[in-house]
Amino acid sequence: MAARRLPGRPHIVLKGTSTAEPFTSPVQGGGKLRTIPVDRARHGNELREQLEKARELLERRRGRPTPAGVEAPNGSYIEFRSPAGYDLKLESLDYRPAGIELVAVRRVDDETHATVFVPHGKIGRFVRSVHDYLTKTSEKGTPRNRELIESIAEIRLALAESFWTDDVAALPERHAREWWEIWLRGEGDDVVQRFRRLAKTLGIEAADRHLVFPERTVVLARATLDQIAGSLDVLDVLTELRRPTDVGGFFTRQPPREQAAWIDNLVERTTPPAADDVAVCILDTGVNRAHRLLSGVLSTVDRHTCQPSWGVDDHDGHGTTMAGIATYGDLRTALTSTSPLELRHRLESSKIIPPKPDRNRKELYGALTVEGIARAELQAPERLRVIAMAITSTEDRDRGQPTSWSSAVDGLCAGIDGHPRLFFVSAGNASEGTGLDYRAGNESDGIHDPAQAWNALTIGAYTERMTIDEESYAGWAPIAPRGDLSPTTTTSCVWERQWPIKPELVMEGGNMAVSPEGGEADFPDSLSVLSTYYRPETRQLDACGDTSAATAAGARLGAIVRSQYPERWPETVRALLVDSAQWTERMQTEIAGAHEGNGVEHLLRCFGYGVPSLRRALYSAGNALTLIVEDELQPFSGDASNEMHLHRLPWPRAELLSLRDTPVELRVTLSYFVEPNPARLGWRKKHRYASHGLRFAVQMPSESVGRFQKRVNKAARDEDEKVTGPSDSDGWVLNTRLRSKGSLHHDRWHGMAADLATRDHIAVFPVIGWWRERLALGRSESRARYSLVVSIRTPETTVDLYQAIQTKIATVVPT
Repeated sequence: MAARRLPGRPHIVLKGTSTAEPFTSPVQGGGKLRTIPVDRARHGNELREQLEKARELLERRRGRPTPAGVEAPNGSYIEFRSPAGYDLKLESLDYRPAGIELVAVRRVDDETHATVFVPHGKIGRFVRSVHDYLTKTSEKGTPRNRELIESIAEIRLALAESFWTDDVAALPERHAREWWEIWLRGEGDDVVQRFRRLAKTLGIEAADRHLVFPERTVVLARATLDQIAGSLDVLDVLTELRRPTDVGGFFTRQPPREQAAWIDNLVERTTPPAADDVAVCILDTGVNRAHRLLSGVLSTVDRHTCQPSWGVDDHDGHGTTMAGIATYGDLRTALTSTSPLELRHRLESSKIIPPKPDRNRKELYGALTVEGIARAELQAPERLRVIAMAITSTEDRDRGQPTSWSSAVDGLCAGIDGHPRLFFVSAGNASEGTGLDYRAGNESDGIHDPAQAWNALTIGAYTERMTIDEESYAGWAPIAPRGDLSPTTTTSCVWERQWPIKPELVMEGGNMAVSPEGGEADFPDSLSVLSTYYRPETRQLDACGDTSAATAAGARLGAIVRSQYPERWPETVRALLVDSAQWTERMQTEIAGAHEGNGVEHLLRCFGYGVPSLRRALYSAGNALTLIVEDELQPFSGDASNEMHLHRLPWPRAELLSLRDTPVELRVTLSYFVEPNPARLGWRKKHRYASHGLRFAVQMPSESVGRFQKRVNKAARDEDEKVTGPSDSDGWVLNTRLRSKGSLHHDRWHGMAADLATRDHIAVFPVIGWWRERLALGRSESRARYSLVVSIRTPETTVDLYQAIQTKIATVVPT
């Protein structure tokens, strides 16, 4: 299977970066706003020049005539950008007495961008703030307005993109005519009518219905981003642009004939996958391939069942729903698009759940999982695949402790039979009624068996769904805030701390609504995910959600990444997805809100590493590059540690030094699969379950290679030599305590480019496991493979770090 040509730059795969060394472990047995250090005079003068330039441009705009029938605007918009890794002092950008209003805040990479409405003639307030910063000092010598001014990296006029507050990767192309949620400043019919008059003048199609929230009015409009950009000179009530969130309800309310027309259009625009493309193997209730959106991606011979008497058709609907999302994602996006769709992955179905009244005994689930996968692999042994399973136990709450089922999943991933696998499993849904006990229920309802599997990617659910458009739910309100946990997902908050971070990733799982009286919760279609219905002769589409929808969406991303990088290991694809993930702004409030100083761990046990980005998982760029290393080592020899790897990476040292105090983010992800040992020999000692463990350490700024080796490896020291000094903890988000769990270790470091310049060595070393502890099992000489994914992200600069690395390596292995 050939890799698809990327519209961006492929990630860089490195070979021969490691040196094996004998290894002995050296281990025996909300507050003040953080601002970046700046040169006061230079920084203040730069911002003052930017403000003066903005004022000049605004005056030019103000002198332009407005279209006939459109009111003259009362002001314009300015965008403020923070340094990467830092926050803006947002409260100082909102000053209502002067009519200055903060209207939109978004995260772009690791920067905060704030869009502010400024009435005509009021930009001088910011000019004065900068002037006072430059000329006035407190009794303690602190510049006036220091936190505000030093939190700002750049000031410029707002663009249309400045109002986009959803995932940056989902922003439509400027020329694509799409439906948008247009969020307007103010309430009521006057705001809507003013927008409609302008929309008509600019050729923007506005929908009839609108929603009113406190201080905001929301309308749906169909336009290109270019058209919206052209309205900024005269539209002074715009606050945000978002993806439409009420289309799902629209589709499910359409009569079957209308649904079929949408399906016809999508089928005509879709190029089906090739027979040898990557497959998503769905372990579920079967899939009905009679649906026209599925017949081209699921052949008859790729439908299997663990028991012939069960049949291969979907008796329940759950499997067909999974299939639609695993193929297309949320169908509302595919159906409303007008662009051609080329599918690069297909489906397989293995039925592991029987129709009623048959029941599987719980202890057989692990065996059924193994058999279901084996049937698919026997049919197409050379095909690459990812596995998706949203079937979990509801009877037991193992609180992270391995079971026979989770161990079977770990064994499948580890490839005990010689074939490692990429496995996506749902975290499981919270108990019925949890919606009315939102968040308390999520955090007390533990992730379900077998989602505690160390090697699988466990997918939880979050939500961006906020708009309810059904008349039958008038007065109801969404339960979960935007960017927070979906009301039905589970977490690992109740687990003992030694167990892995679960879930690793979260995907859209829909929202619930609460009645006006607060005593009832329900699932409006408009807050759900749209997928295929298993009885297309009745209707084509169905609303769904929960961790099942999230898991199918995660498996789809995994299949797309594996399709693009077919030579890469499953461990690598897992690492790339985690490396791409980002926490929403709402998620990051968990750090400040958690008790007893466990904010980061609480964040991880609710949301894992965040929401994955397909663009970042697929592409590198000049200022956002990803390096991939695939290697193996022998952790043990007999009852002792054996070797570690010291990786020297082709670091863009000169280019990083030239960037000096430019903020930079380094991400390191170490991914490997452990061989499980599910015998219950005292689960408080986690290594008794895992065959081995690996860890990574990164060279500190200005630390020599020799000193680094001695810090992580006792075998590199002279006899009785003691190594003292600071540990590598500054700047890391997780640190070693949190990133040492499970078989996937990820951390993010924030600092200055000059400090990163000399950090070109990474050590990968073993920690104890049952391969070493239980010599009688004969595995102590086994080798372990691992994937190391390292990424660097900086703000947009003229320095091309990607090209700098390309020139340092003799050959980039094709990917």
